Amino acid sequence: MTESIADPQPDIAGRHQKPDAIGTPAPTPATPSRLVALDVLRGIAILGTLGTNIWILTDAEGLLGYIGELSEPATGWMWAERVMQQVAQGKFLGLLTIMFGIGLAIQQGSAARAGRRFPGTYPWRAGLLFLDGLLNFLFIAEFDVLTGYAVTGLVVAYILATSQRAQRRWLIVSASVHIMMLTLIAVGMAFAAGQDSTPREALDPNPYADGSFWDLVLFRLQNVGAFRLETIFVFPMSIALFLAGARLFHAGVFRTEGARIRKRLMVAGFAVAAPLDLIVGVLGGGDMLLFTRYGTAPFVAFGILASVAELYLRRPRVGFIGRRLTEVGRAALSCYILQNLVASILCYGWGFGLATRFSPESRIPFTVGIYLMVALIIVAFAHLWLRRFERGPVEWLWNTSYRAITRER
Repeated sequence: MTESIADPQPDIAGRHQKPDAIGTPAPTPATPSRLVALDVLRGIAILGTLGTNIWILTDAEGLLGYIGELSEPATGWMWAERVMQQVAQGKFLGLLTIMFGIGLAIQQGSAARAGRRFPGTYPWRAGLLFLDGLLNFLFIAEFDVLTGYAVTGLVVAYILATSQRAQRRWLIVSASVHIMMLTLIAVGMAFAAGQDSTPREALDPNPYADGSFWDLVLFRLQNVGAFRLETIFVFPMSIALFLAGARLFHAGVFRTEGARIRKRLMVAGFAVAAPLDLIVGVLGGGDMLLFTRYGTAPFVAFGILASVAELYLRRPRVGFIGRRLTEVGRAALSCYILQNLVASILCYGWGFGLATRFSPESRIPFTVGIYLMVALIIVAFAHLWLRRFERGPVEWLWNTSYRAITRER
C-alpha cells in the first residue's frame, strides 16, 4: 500500500524492471533474497494492520465506538481482548512507515544508477497516492493512512536529496518533536486525571449500523477534522521513521554485513520494547494507548524488520507461507484497500451488518473469525490475481496513470 517499497532493481541479466504503484518489481527467476524479504515484510505489514483495524470494523459504532471502549475498565473477557489488540497495536503501522522510507531509498538509488535527479517526478507519485488515500478515506475507511504517507513521502523525498548530515539532523529533530508532543500529552493527562469524565453518548443515528453506504460517506465528511487528527499528530514520527528506514537500508540491514545492526534491532524490539509495550498497554488501557502505539510499538516494528531480514539471509528458501506473504506484498495497495472493503461489507449496516448481530460476550470469537475470513480472502485474491497479471488492479491503474502523466514508457 505504499508508493515505492521496492523500486526497479537489476536482475541477474542486468535488466531493470519497472515498478508498480508500490514499486514492486516484476518477478524474476532469481530474485535477490533481500527483495524477497521486502515483499514478505510488506505482506506482514498489510495483514498486520488488518489485525489492528479489524477491532474497529467489528465495533457496532466503528472507530468512535472503538476509541470509547478503550477508556472503559477491563472486566472478564475484556482482558483477553486487550491483550489481543495490544499485540498488533501500532507495530505494523510502524513497520509500514519504515518500509516507506526503505522504498524511497531504493528509488533514490535507482535514479542515481540511471543518471536521473531525485526526487524528479516523485511529486506525481505522491499526488497519485494522496488521491488513492482520499478516495479510500471517503468511501472505505476513515482510518486511512495513505494520505498522510503521501505528504510525508513528498517531504522526505526532498530531505533525502540533501547531505547525510542534514538527513541526520532532520531525523533527530522530528523524533524530538514527536517525543515532546507525547510528553506534553502526558502532562495534560496527569492534570486532567482528577476530573470527572462524561460518558460518551451513543451514536444516534448510527451510520455504521443503520446508515446506507452514502450516509457513512457523509458522516466521514462531516467529521473529517476528527478523523484526520491522527495523520497530523504522527507527522513528525512518520518523518523520523521514513528517514530511519532509509538509513537502515543504506547501512546494509538486508545484507550479510548488517548482522550487528539486525541483532541490536531485535534486542531493542523484542527483549526491551515488546514486553514493556504489552504490560503498559494491557494494564494502562486506553490512557496509555498513545504511548504504546506511538512510543514503544515502532521499536517492536524495527525488531520485526530485522528478524525477517535475518531469516531470509540465513534461509533463502521462501516456503509456502513466505510465498503467500510475498504475493500480498506485491499487490499491497490493492490488498490494503480490499481488506477494509471486504470487512466493511461483512460488518457495516450497508452490507451484512454482522457487527450488530453478536453480543459483547461473543466479540472476541466474532472478531477473530472475521479477521481469519478476510485474511484468507486477501491471500487467495493476491495468489489468483498474480497468477494471471504482473500487478494488482490498483497498482496497474496507479502505474498507468503515472506513466500517462509523466509520459514515461
